[in-house]
Amino acid sequence: MTSGEGVDGGGRRVVPGVGGPVLTRDGQVVHGPLRLSDLVRRRPPGVTGHQWSTALRETYDLVVRAAGTGRVIVAVEIGPPPADGSPGQRVARMKDAVAAAVGLPVLRIGSSTLRPADHGPGIVAYVLDAHAYTNRWAGEPGVTGFRDIAGRLPDGRTGPVNDLGALTRAAAVEAYVARRLSDPIVRGLHVRWSGGPAEGWSWVEVRPGAVLVERVTVAEHRFTCGVDAARLAEDLATLAVGERLRTLDGAEPPLTSREELLAGIRGLAARRAELVDGFAFDHLCVD
Repeated sequence: MTSGEGVDGGGRRVVPGVGGPVLTRDGQVVHGPLRLSDLVRRRPPGVTGHQWSTALRETYDLVVRAAGTGRVIVAVEIGPPPADGSPGQRVARMKDAVAAAVGLPVLRIGSSTLRPADHGPGIVAYVLDAHAYTNRWAGEPGVTGFRDIAGRLPDGRTGPVNDLGALTRAAAVEAYVARRLSDPIVRGLHVRWSGGPAEGWSWVEVRPGAVLVERVTVAEHRFTCGVDAARLAEDLATLAVGERLRTLDGAEPPLTSREELLAGIRGLAARRAELVDGFAFDHLCVD
């Protein structure tokens, strides 16, 4: 450890200053990429030597700590999830084992479009604000949830100002008026897998029968976002749709047939027994 570092009771390092912060928020400092070895001092019980040596080389994209104490509040990953059965998935499991053994709070966002450098600070700021708001008003009756606070939207309407997909919805209307989309409505769904992550889908029809689809997963480990993780996953998927809409003036992005999308939605519906609170989007299963 460098001079000035400490260790909390779980073996996690307290990091008072590792490089310059990318964001500060209400007494919390957000750092860019840090290795697990920057956050964990010693091998915890139950972790094998191979797991330990492999995991220590892995990084988190963003790490939030308390400015005063250096305590790690949450480590964040944003990016494509590793393929099932791949070496990357095996390494990720070793990393998870070490993080779980020391009680490190982790937020994992799986997306093929969202990137840590471009979207990470904004997403983390949103989550920290939601977390603080929810903690402040916990137990108070009649308090509007953070996601549902109403105000003026980018298109002039009144609606939930903390909807991360609001700008995408406005952009879709503009693209439709400019005849770059065949339908201005951005649609979506969200589910939460039993014992697994939350998952959100969002899509918009670019031309008849062909849609631009984004899927995002959100996994909370020893940390809560302050908003429902499934709704957050759908909002992030909508944010990702907006990112891809920017490319419509150039080459057309990869599209999914409406039939393939419908088959995917029906596939989720067929697995409702594996979902927390079932499947609430049967109306989308109708052709």
